Amino acid sequence: MASPFFFVFLFSSLLKGNVDANPNYREALSKSLLFFQGQRSGRLPRGQQLSWRASSGLSDGSSAHVDLTGGYYDAGDNVKFNFPMAFTTTMLSWSALEYGKRMGPELQNARVNIRWATDYLLKCARATPGKLYVGVGDPNVDHKCWERPEDMDTPRTVYSVSPSNPGSDVAAETAAALAAASMVFRKVDSKYSRLLLATAKDVMQFAIQYRGAYSDSLSSSVCPFYCSYSGYKDELMWGASWLLRATNNPYYANFIKSLGGGDQPDIFSWDNKYAGAYVLLSRRALLNKDSNYEPYKQAAENFICQILPDSPSSSTQYTQGGLMYKLPQSNLQYVTSITFLLTTYAKYMKATKYTFNCGSSVIVPNALLSLSKRQVDYILGDNPIRMSYMVGFGSNFPKRIHHRASSLPSHSLHSKSLGCNGGFQSFYTQNPNPNILTGAIVGGPNQNDGYPDQRDDYSHSEPATYINAAFVGPLAYFASGRAN
Repeated sequence: MASPFFFVFLFSSLLKGNVDANPNYREALSKSLLFFQGQRSGRLPRGQQLSWRASSGLSDGSSAHVDLTGGYYDAGDNVKFNFPMAFTTTMLSWSALEYGKRMGPELQNARVNIRWATDYLLKCARATPGKLYVGVGDPNVDHKCWERPEDMDTPRTVYSVSPSNPGSDVAAETAAALAAASMVFRKVDSKYSRLLLATAKDVMQFAIQYRGAYSDSLSSSVCPFYCSYSGYKDELMWGASWLLRATNNPYYANFIKSLGGGDQPDIFSWDNKYAGAYVLLSRRALLNKDSNYEPYKQAAENFICQILPDSPSSSTQYTQGGLMYKLPQSNLQYVTSITFLLTTYAKYMKATKYTFNCGSSVIVPNALLSLSKRQVDYILGDNPIRMSYMVGFGSNFPKRIHHRASSLPSHSLHSKSLGCNGGFQSFYTQNPNPNILTGAIVGGPNQNDGYPDQRDDYSHSEPATYINAAFVGPLAYFASGRAN
Protein backbone atom coordinates (compact mmCIF):
# COMPACT_ATOMS: atom_id res chain seq x y z
CA MET A 1 0.00 0.00 0.00
CA ALA A 2 1.05 3.61 -0.46
CA SER A 3 2.24 5.67 2.49
CA PRO A 4 -0.32 7.39 4.78
CA PHE A 5 1.16 10.72 3.65
CA PHE A 6 0.25 9.95 0.04
CA PHE A 7 -3.37 9.23 0.95
CA VAL A 8 -3.67 12.47 2.94
CA PHE A 9 -2.12 14.43 0.05
CA LEU A 10 -4.19 12.78 -2.68
CA PHE A 11 -7.51 12.75 -0.88
CA SER A 12 -7.21 16.39 0.22
CA SER A 13 -6.50 17.36 -3.39
CA LEU A 14 -9.48 15.28 -4.53
CA LEU A 15 -11.82 17.03 -2.11
CA LYS A 16 -10.53 20.41 -3.22
CA GLY A 17 -11.08 19.33 -6.81
CA ASN A 18 -7.77 20.58 -8.20
CA VAL A 19 -7.98 20.16 -11.96
CA ASP A 20 -5.08 22.15 -13.49
CA ALA A 21 -3.81 21.58 -17.02
CA ASN A 22 -0.18 20.46 -17.36
CA PRO A 23 0.80 18.13 -20.22
CA ASN A 24 -0.25 18.80 -23.80
CA TYR A 25 -3.38 16.65 -23.76
CA ARG A 26 -4.29 17.49 -27.35
CA GLU A 27 -0.93 16.20 -28.61
CA ALA A 28 -1.36 13.07 -26.48
CA LEU A 29 -4.87 12.56 -27.87
CA SER A 30 -3.61 12.80 -31.45
CA LYS A 31 -0.78 10.34 -30.77
CA SER A 32 -3.00 7.91 -28.86
CA LEU A 33 -5.10 7.56 -32.03
CA LEU A 34 -2.12 7.46 -34.42
CA PHE A 35 -0.86 4.37 -32.54
CA PHE A 36 -3.60 2.22 -34.09
CA GLN A 37 -1.99 2.57 -37.51
CA GLY A 38 0.95 0.55 -36.19
CA GLN A 39 -1.40 -2.29 -35.21
CA ARG A 40 -3.18 -2.58 -38.53
CA SER A 41 -3.50 -5.92 -40.27
CA GLY A 42 -4.53 -6.18 -43.91
CA ARG A 43 -3.82 -3.97 -46.91
CA LEU A 44 -2.63 -0.58 -45.69
CA PRO A 45 -4.16 2.54 -47.26
CA ARG A 46 -2.32 5.36 -48.99
CA GLY A 47 -2.74 7.65 -46.00
CA GLN A 48 -0.74 5.35 -43.69
CA GLN A 49 1.39 7.73 -41.58
CA LEU A 50 3.46 5.11 -39.75
CA SER A 51 5.28 4.30 -42.99
CA TRP A 52 7.58 1.66 -41.47
CA ARG A 53 4.60 -0.70 -41.50
CA ALA A 54 3.46 -2.48 -44.69
CA SER A 55 0.51 -4.68 -45.66
CA SER A 56 0.26 -8.04 -43.88
CA GLY A 57 -2.09 -10.95 -43.27
CA LEU A 58 -3.48 -10.68 -46.79
CA SER A 59 -4.55 -14.33 -46.92
CA ASP A 60 -6.22 -14.32 -43.48
CA GLY A 61 -9.33 -16.48 -43.60
CA SER A 62 -8.30 -18.41 -46.71
CA SER A 63 -7.93 -21.67 -44.78
CA ALA A 64 -11.69 -21.43 -44.08
CA HIS A 65 -12.43 -20.09 -47.60
CA VAL A 66 -13.51 -16.69 -46.26
CA ASP A 67 -12.01 -13.19 -46.29
CA LEU A 68 -10.90 -12.25 -42.76
CA THR A 69 -8.34 -9.63 -43.72
CA GLY A 70 -8.09 -6.41 -41.75
CA GLY A 71 -8.54 -5.65 -38.07
CA TYR A 72 -5.78 -5.11 -35.52
CA TYR A 73 -3.01 -7.12 -33.93
CA ASP A 74 -3.80 -6.92 -30.24
CA ALA A 75 -0.40 -6.01 -28.82
CA GLY A 76 3.23 -6.80 -29.65
CA ASP A 77 2.49 -10.02 -31.54
CA ASN A 78 0.90 -10.85 -34.90
CA VAL A 79 -2.35 -12.49 -33.76
CA LYS A 80 -5.89 -11.17 -34.18
CA PHE A 81 -7.83 -11.95 -31.00
CA ASN A 82 -11.38 -10.72 -31.50
CA PHE A 83 -12.35 -10.67 -27.82
CA PRO A 84 -9.98 -7.83 -26.86
CA MET A 85 -10.26 -6.30 -30.36
CA ALA A 86 -14.03 -5.95 -29.96
CA PHE A 87 -13.58 -4.40 -26.50
CA THR A 88 -11.06 -1.98 -27.99
CA THR A 89 -13.67 -1.05 -30.62
CA THR A 90 -16.41 -0.59 -28.03
CA MET A 91 -14.19 1.71 -25.96
CA LEU A 92 -13.09 3.76 -28.98
CA SER A 93 -16.75 4.11 -29.94
CA TRP A 94 -17.78 5.08 -26.40
CA SER A 95 -15.00 7.69 -26.45
CA ALA A 96 -16.32 9.14 -29.72
CA LEU A 97 -19.92 9.15 -28.47
CA GLU A 98 -19.15 10.67 -25.08
CA TYR A 99 -16.32 13.03 -26.01
CA GLY A 100 -16.58 13.49 -29.79
CA LYS A 101 -17.54 17.16 -29.50
CA ARG A 102 -14.32 17.77 -27.56
CA MET A 103 -12.08 15.97 -30.05
CA GLY A 104 -12.05 18.52 -32.84
CA PRO A 105 -10.26 17.12 -35.92
CA GLU A 106 -9.30 13.95 -34.00
CA LEU A 107 -12.90 12.73 -34.15
CA GLN A 108 -12.40 11.81 -37.79
CA ASN A 109 -9.23 9.88 -36.89
CA ALA A 110 -11.17 8.06 -34.18
CA ARG A 111 -13.83 7.12 -36.75
CA VAL A 112 -11.16 5.78 -39.12
CA ASN A 113 -9.73 3.63 -36.31
CA ILE A 114 -13.17 2.34 -35.37
CA ARG A 115 -14.04 1.51 -38.97
CA TRP A 116 -10.77 -0.40 -39.46
CA ALA A 117 -11.99 -2.71 -36.71
CA THR A 118 -15.70 -2.84 -37.58
CA ASP A 119 -15.05 -3.63 -41.26
CA TYR A 120 -13.20 -6.72 -40.02
CA LEU A 121 -15.76 -7.59 -37.31
CA LEU A 122 -18.55 -7.39 -39.91
CA LYS A 123 -16.69 -9.96 -42.06
CA CYS A 124 -16.32 -12.20 -39.00
CA ALA A 125 -20.04 -11.98 -38.26
CA ARG A 126 -21.41 -12.21 -41.79
CA ALA A 127 -19.06 -14.52 -43.74
CA THR A 128 -20.69 -17.84 -42.76
CA PRO A 129 -24.30 -18.18 -41.52
CA GLY A 130 -24.52 -19.66 -38.01
CA LYS A 131 -20.86 -19.01 -37.29
CA LEU A 132 -18.91 -16.12 -35.74
CA TYR A 133 -15.20 -15.99 -36.50
CA VAL A 134 -13.31 -14.88 -33.40
CA GLY A 135 -9.62 -14.85 -34.29
CA VAL A 136 -6.86 -15.48 -36.80
CA GLY A 137 -3.37 -16.82 -36.11
CA ASP A 138 -2.12 -19.63 -33.86
CA PRO A 139 -0.97 -17.78 -30.72
CA ASN A 140 1.13 -20.67 -29.40
CA VAL A 141 3.22 -20.81 -32.57
CA ASP A 142 3.25 -17.05 -33.16
CA HIS A 143 4.65 -16.36 -29.71
CA LYS A 144 7.62 -18.66 -30.36
CA CYS A 145 8.70 -16.42 -33.25
CA TRP A 146 10.02 -12.88 -33.32
CA GLU A 147 9.12 -11.72 -36.81
CA ARG A 148 7.48 -8.81 -38.55
CA PRO A 149 3.80 -9.12 -39.48
CA GLU A 150 4.83 -8.55 -43.11
CA ASP A 151 6.96 -11.75 -42.96
CA MET A 152 4.53 -14.04 -41.15
CA ASP A 153 5.04 -17.67 -42.03
CA THR A 154 3.26 -19.13 -38.98
CA PRO A 155 -0.15 -20.85 -39.39
CA ARG A 156 -2.97 -18.34 -39.84
CA THR A 157 -5.43 -20.68 -38.18
CA VAL A 158 -9.02 -19.44 -38.12
CA TYR A 159 -11.10 -19.77 -34.95
CA SER A 160 -14.88 -19.58 -34.65
CA VAL A 161 -17.83 -20.17 -32.33
CA SER A 162 -21.15 -21.71 -33.33
CA PRO A 163 -24.33 -23.12 -31.75
CA SER A 164 -22.48 -26.36 -30.93
CA ASN A 165 -19.33 -24.54 -29.73
CA PRO A 166 -20.78 -21.36 -28.19
CA GLY A 167 -19.05 -18.18 -27.14
CA SER A 168 -21.54 -15.84 -25.46
CA ASP A 169 -18.72 -13.65 -24.15
CA VAL A 170 -16.97 -12.93 -27.45
CA ALA A 171 -20.29 -12.74 -29.32
CA ALA A 172 -21.84 -10.24 -26.88
CA GLU A 173 -18.66 -8.13 -26.92
CA THR A 174 -18.73 -8.15 -30.72
CA ALA A 175 -22.38 -7.06 -30.57
CA ALA A 176 -21.44 -4.27 -28.15
CA ALA A 177 -18.72 -3.04 -30.52
CA LEU A 178 -21.00 -3.06 -33.57
CA ALA A 179 -23.90 -1.40 -31.70
CA ALA A 180 -21.70 1.32 -30.20
CA ALA A 181 -20.05 1.96 -33.58
CA SER A 182 -23.45 2.15 -35.28
CA MET A 183 -24.16 5.29 -33.22
CA VAL A 184 -20.77 6.79 -34.12
CA PHE A 185 -21.61 6.53 -37.83
CA ARG A 186 -25.34 7.29 -37.58
CA LYS A 187 -25.08 10.90 -38.83
CA VAL A 188 -22.06 10.55 -41.12
CA ASP A 189 -22.78 7.24 -42.91
CA SER A 190 -26.33 6.09 -42.23
CA LYS A 191 -26.16 3.06 -44.53
CA TYR A 192 -23.05 1.72 -42.78
CA SER A 193 -24.61 2.51 -39.40
CA ARG A 194 -27.70 0.43 -40.26
CA LEU A 195 -25.53 -2.51 -41.34
CA LEU A 196 -23.59 -2.34 -38.07
CA LEU A 197 -26.77 -2.26 -35.98
CA ALA A 198 -28.52 -5.06 -37.88
CA THR A 199 -25.42 -7.24 -37.48
CA ALA A 200 -25.12 -6.32 -33.80
CA LYS A 201 -28.69 -7.51 -33.19
CA ASP A 202 -28.02 -10.84 -34.91
CA VAL A 203 -24.77 -11.46 -33.05
CA MET A 204 -26.38 -10.52 -29.71
CA GLN A 205 -29.20 -12.96 -30.37
CA PHE A 206 -26.61 -15.67 -31.02
CA ALA A 207 -24.90 -14.80 -27.69
CA ILE A 208 -28.21 -15.03 -25.82
CA GLN A 209 -29.53 -18.14 -27.52
CA TYR A 210 -26.41 -20.30 -27.37
CA ARG A 211 -24.93 -19.88 -23.91
CA GLY A 212 -21.35 -20.82 -23.16
CA ALA A 213 -17.86 -19.43 -22.65
CA TYR A 214 -15.59 -19.24 -25.68
CA SER A 215 -12.69 -20.31 -23.45
CA ASP A 216 -14.44 -23.68 -23.04
CA SER A 217 -15.02 -24.01 -26.79
CA LEU A 218 -11.54 -22.92 -27.92
CA SER A 219 -9.39 -23.70 -24.84
CA SER A 220 -5.64 -23.42 -25.61
CA SER A 221 -6.26 -21.27 -28.69
CA VAL A 222 -7.40 -18.39 -26.48
CA CYS A 223 -6.15 -19.40 -23.02
CA PRO A 224 -4.15 -18.23 -21.19
CA PHE A 225 -3.92 -15.25 -23.59
CA TYR A 226 -7.49 -13.96 -23.47
CA CYS A 227 -9.45 -16.41 -21.35
CA SER A 228 -12.87 -15.17 -20.29
CA TYR A 229 -12.05 -15.48 -16.60
CA SER A 230 -15.10 -13.53 -15.44
CA GLY A 231 -17.57 -15.76 -17.30
CA TYR A 232 -20.00 -14.45 -19.90
CA LYS A 233 -22.81 -12.88 -17.85
CA ASP A 234 -20.95 -9.55 -17.73
CA GLU A 235 -20.66 -9.51 -21.54
CA LEU A 236 -24.37 -10.34 -21.89
CA MET A 237 -25.20 -7.36 -19.67
CA TRP A 238 -22.68 -5.11 -21.47
CA GLY A 239 -23.79 -6.14 -24.97
CA ALA A 240 -27.47 -5.71 -24.13
CA SER A 241 -26.73 -2.32 -22.54
CA TRP A 242 -25.16 -1.11 -25.78
CA LEU A 243 -28.03 -2.45 -27.87
CA LEU A 244 -30.47 -0.75 -25.50
CA ARG A 245 -28.63 2.54 -26.00
CA ALA A 246 -28.57 2.07 -29.77
CA THR A 247 -32.21 0.97 -30.17
CA ASN A 248 -34.20 1.91 -27.02
CA ASN A 249 -35.94 -1.43 -27.56
CA PRO A 250 -37.53 -2.64 -24.28
CA TYR A 251 -36.52 -6.20 -25.22
CA TYR A 252 -32.96 -5.38 -24.14
CA ALA A 253 -34.10 -3.62 -20.96
CA ASN A 254 -36.11 -6.71 -20.01
CA PHE A 255 -33.21 -9.00 -20.87
CA ILE A 256 -30.83 -6.98 -18.66
CA LYS A 257 -33.36 -7.18 -15.83
CA SER A 258 -33.68 -10.96 -16.31
CA LEU A 259 -29.92 -11.35 -15.73
CA GLY A 260 -30.33 -10.13 -12.15
CA GLY A 261 -27.60 -8.26 -10.29
CA GLY A 262 -23.99 -8.69 -11.30
CA ASP A 263 -20.77 -8.89 -9.34
CA GLN A 264 -19.35 -5.88 -7.52
CA PRO A 265 -15.87 -5.72 -9.05
CA ASP A 266 -13.16 -3.16 -8.37
CA ILE A 267 -11.76 -3.56 -11.88
CA PHE A 268 -12.78 -2.91 -15.49
CA SER A 269 -11.05 -4.54 -18.45
CA TRP A 270 -11.39 -6.51 -21.69
CA ASP A 271 -12.43 -9.45 -19.49
CA ASN A 272 -14.67 -7.97 -16.79
CA LYS A 273 -17.33 -5.58 -18.11
CA TYR A 274 -19.64 -5.21 -15.10
CA ALA A 275 -18.39 -1.77 -14.01
CA GLY A 276 -18.64 -0.47 -17.58
CA ALA A 277 -22.21 -1.76 -17.89
CA TYR A 278 -23.14 -0.14 -14.56
CA VAL A 279 -21.81 3.26 -15.63
CA LEU A 280 -23.42 2.97 -19.07
CA LEU A 281 -26.81 2.07 -17.53
CA SER A 282 -26.50 4.71 -14.80
CA ARG A 283 -26.56 7.29 -17.60
CA ARG A 284 -30.25 6.50 -17.96
CA ALA A 285 -30.84 7.00 -14.23
CA LEU A 286 -28.92 10.29 -14.09
CA LEU A 287 -29.52 11.96 -17.46
CA ASN A 288 -32.94 10.43 -18.30
CA LYS A 289 -34.20 10.33 -14.69
CA ASP A 290 -35.35 6.74 -15.21
CA SER A 291 -35.70 5.13 -11.77
CA ASN A 292 -35.63 1.62 -13.29
CA TYR A 293 -31.85 2.06 -13.59
CA GLU A 294 -31.30 3.20 -10.01
CA PRO A 295 -29.80 -0.21 -8.99
CA TYR A 296 -27.12 0.16 -11.71
CA LYS A 297 -26.35 3.71 -10.59
CA GLN A 298 -25.89 2.37 -7.06
CA ALA A 299 -23.63 -0.40 -8.41
CA ALA A 300 -21.58 2.19 -10.35
CA GLU A 301 -21.13 4.24 -7.17
CA ASN A 302 -20.15 1.15 -5.17
CA PHE A 303 -17.49 0.53 -7.82
CA ILE A 304 -16.21 4.12 -7.59
CA CYS A 305 -16.12 3.92 -3.77
CA GLN A 306 -13.81 0.92 -4.16
CA ILE A 307 -11.48 3.01 -6.33
CA LEU A 308 -11.26 6.32 -4.45
CA PRO A 309 -8.44 6.42 -1.87
CA ASP A 310 -9.59 6.88 1.74
CA SER A 311 -13.12 5.82 0.87
CA PRO A 312 -14.29 3.44 3.64
CA SER A 313 -14.77 0.70 1.05
CA SER A 314 -11.61 1.40 -0.99
CA SER A 315 -9.90 -1.76 -2.20
CA THR A 316 -7.48 -0.04 -4.57
CA GLN A 317 -3.76 0.16 -3.99
CA TYR A 318 -1.79 3.23 -5.09
CA THR A 319 1.93 3.54 -5.68
CA GLN A 320 4.01 6.09 -3.80
CA GLY A 321 3.84 8.28 -6.91
CA GLY A 322 0.04 8.18 -7.07
CA LEU A 323 -0.70 5.54 -9.73
CA MET A 324 -3.57 3.09 -9.29
CA TYR A 325 -2.04 -0.35 -8.97
CA LYS A 326 -4.34 -3.26 -9.69
CA LEU A 327 -2.31 -6.17 -11.08
CA PRO A 328 1.36 -6.74 -11.95
CA GLN A 329 0.78 -7.65 -15.60
CA SER A 330 0.01 -4.68 -17.85
CA ASN A 331 -1.36 -2.59 -14.99
CA LEU A 332 -1.98 0.48 -17.17
CA GLN A 333 -4.81 -1.34 -18.96
CA TYR A 334 -6.79 -1.16 -15.70
CA VAL A 335 -5.71 2.41 -15.03
CA THR A 336 -6.90 3.71 -18.40
CA SER A 337 -10.18 1.75 -18.32
CA ILE A 338 -11.05 2.80 -14.75
CA THR A 339 -10.02 6.39 -15.50
CA PHE A 340 -12.45 6.38 -18.44
CA LEU A 341 -15.30 5.34 -16.11
CA LEU A 342 -14.39 7.93 -13.46
CA THR A 343 -14.23 10.74 -16.03
CA THR A 344 -17.49 9.68 -17.66
CA TYR A 345 -19.41 9.32 -14.39
CA ALA A 346 -18.12 12.73 -13.29
CA LYS A 347 -19.42 14.14 -16.58
CA TYR A 348 -22.89 12.73 -15.84
CA MET A 349 -22.70 14.10 -12.27
CA LYS A 350 -21.78 17.59 -13.50
CA ALA A 351 -24.60 17.57 -16.06
CA THR A 352 -27.15 16.86 -13.29
CA LYS A 353 -25.44 18.70 -10.36
CA TYR A 354 -25.33 15.38 -8.53
CA THR A 355 -23.24 14.11 -5.62
CA PHE A 356 -23.16 10.79 -3.76
CA ASN A 357 -21.61 9.35 -0.63
CA CYS A 358 -18.84 6.87 0.09
CA GLY A 359 -19.60 6.21 3.73
CA SER A 360 -19.75 9.63 5.37
CA SER A 361 -17.70 11.35 2.64
CA VAL A 362 -19.64 13.39 0.09
CA ILE A 363 -18.22 12.78 -3.37
CA VAL A 364 -18.38 15.68 -5.81
CA PRO A 365 -17.62 15.38 -9.55
CA ASN A 366 -14.24 17.12 -9.20
CA ALA A 367 -13.12 14.43 -6.76
CA LEU A 368 -13.42 11.91 -9.61
CA LEU A 369 -11.87 14.28 -12.13
CA SER A 370 -8.89 15.05 -9.90
CA LEU A 371 -8.15 11.35 -9.52
CA SER A 372 -8.60 10.86 -13.30
CA LYS A 373 -6.29 13.76 -14.06
CA ARG A 374 -3.69 12.39 -11.64
CA GLN A 375 -3.69 9.06 -13.55
CA VAL A 376 -3.54 10.76 -16.97
CA ASP A 377 -0.72 13.07 -15.88
CA TYR A 378 1.22 10.18 -14.34
CA ILE A 379 1.05 8.21 -17.61
CA LEU A 380 2.17 11.28 -19.55
CA GLY A 381 5.28 11.81 -17.41
CA ASP A 382 4.30 13.42 -14.09
CA ASN A 383 5.71 10.58 -12.01
CA PRO A 384 8.74 9.88 -9.79
CA ILE A 385 11.04 8.85 -12.68
CA ARG A 386 9.70 11.47 -15.13
CA MET A 387 8.97 8.75 -17.67
CA SER A 388 6.17 9.20 -20.19
CA TYR A 389 4.55 5.80 -20.69
CA MET A 390 3.28 6.94 -24.10
CA VAL A 391 5.86 6.22 -26.80
CA GLY A 392 6.88 9.36 -28.69
CA PHE A 393 5.34 11.73 -26.13
CA GLY A 394 7.76 13.93 -24.18
CA SER A 395 11.53 13.56 -24.14
CA ASN A 396 11.77 10.44 -21.95
CA PHE A 397 9.64 7.50 -23.06
CA PRO A 398 10.06 3.69 -23.46
CA LYS A 399 12.63 2.92 -26.16
CA ARG A 400 12.67 -0.90 -26.06
CA ILE A 401 9.02 -1.89 -26.16
CA HIS A 402 7.97 -5.52 -26.50
CA HIS A 403 6.64 -5.21 -30.05
CA ARG A 404 7.79 -7.22 -33.04
CA ALA A 405 7.20 -4.68 -35.83
CA SER A 406 8.65 -1.79 -33.82
CA SER A 407 11.80 -3.70 -32.80
CA LEU A 408 12.74 -5.09 -36.24
CA PRO A 409 14.05 -3.29 -39.34
CA SER A 410 11.31 -1.75 -41.43
CA HIS A 411 10.16 -3.80 -44.41
CA SER A 412 10.95 -0.79 -46.63
CA LEU A 413 14.61 -0.90 -45.52
CA HIS A 414 15.01 -4.68 -45.31
CA SER A 415 12.57 -6.42 -47.61
CA LYS A 416 14.12 -9.89 -47.29
CA SER A 417 12.18 -12.08 -44.84
CA LEU A 418 13.79 -12.49 -41.42
CA GLY A 419 11.92 -15.74 -40.69
CA CYS A 420 10.61 -17.05 -37.40
CA ASN A 421 13.91 -16.93 -35.52
CA GLY A 422 15.79 -14.27 -37.45
CA GLY A 423 14.42 -11.44 -35.34
CA PHE A 424 15.68 -12.70 -31.99
CA GLN A 425 18.98 -10.96 -32.61
CA SER A 426 17.04 -7.68 -32.38
CA PHE A 427 14.97 -8.96 -29.45
CA TYR A 428 17.99 -9.51 -27.22
CA THR A 429 19.87 -6.33 -28.07
CA GLN A 430 19.93 -3.31 -25.76
CA ASN A 431 19.55 -0.99 -28.76
CA PRO A 432 16.40 1.15 -28.91
CA ASN A 433 13.67 -0.07 -31.27
CA PRO A 434 14.36 1.30 -34.78
CA ASN A 435 10.69 2.15 -35.44
CA ILE A 436 8.86 4.47 -33.05
CA LEU A 437 5.33 3.23 -32.42
CA THR A 438 4.03 6.73 -31.77
CA GLY A 439 1.26 6.93 -29.18
CA ALA A 440 1.61 3.38 -27.85
CA ILE A 441 1.00 3.10 -24.11
CA VAL A 442 2.99 0.28 -22.55
CA GLY A 443 2.02 -2.00 -19.65
CA GLY A 444 3.58 0.52 -17.29
CA PRO A 445 5.68 0.74 -14.14
CA ASN A 446 5.89 -1.72 -11.28
CA GLN A 447 4.37 -1.14 -7.85
CA ASN A 448 7.45 0.85 -6.81
CA ASP A 449 7.06 3.31 -9.73
CA GLY A 450 10.04 1.71 -11.45
CA TYR A 451 10.37 0.90 -15.15
CA PRO A 452 13.41 -1.02 -16.46
CA ASP A 453 12.60 -0.49 -20.18
CA GLN A 454 13.50 -4.03 -21.24
CA ARG A 455 12.06 -5.66 -24.35
CA ASP A 456 11.76 -9.08 -22.71
CA ASP A 457 9.81 -7.63 -19.74
CA TYR A 458 6.51 -7.93 -21.60
CA SER A 459 4.25 -7.40 -18.57
CA HIS A 460 5.59 -3.83 -18.35
CA SER A 461 6.94 -3.03 -21.84
CA GLU A 462 4.22 -4.37 -24.15
CA PRO A 463 1.62 -1.98 -25.58
CA ALA A 464 -1.93 -3.09 -26.38
CA THR A 465 -4.88 -1.66 -28.30
CA TYR A 466 -7.22 -1.77 -25.29
CA ILE A 467 -4.81 0.27 -23.12
CA ASN A 468 -4.98 3.09 -25.68
CA ALA A 469 -8.67 2.80 -26.53
CA ALA A 470 -9.79 3.56 -22.98
CA PHE A 471 -7.35 6.48 -22.70
CA VAL A 472 -8.86 8.39 -25.64
CA GLY A 473 -11.92 9.59 -23.70
CA PRO A 474 -10.08 11.07 -20.68
CA LEU A 475 -7.50 12.69 -23.00
CA ALA A 476 -10.30 14.31 -25.01
CA TYR A 477 -11.96 15.51 -21.79
CA PHE A 478 -8.83 17.21 -20.46
CA ALA A 479 -7.72 18.43 -23.89
CA SER A 480 -10.92 20.41 -24.28
CA GLY A 481 -10.29 22.41 -21.09
CA ARG A 482 -14.05 22.75 -20.58
CA ALA A 483 -15.51 22.41 -17.12
CA ASN A 484 -18.33 20.01 -17.98
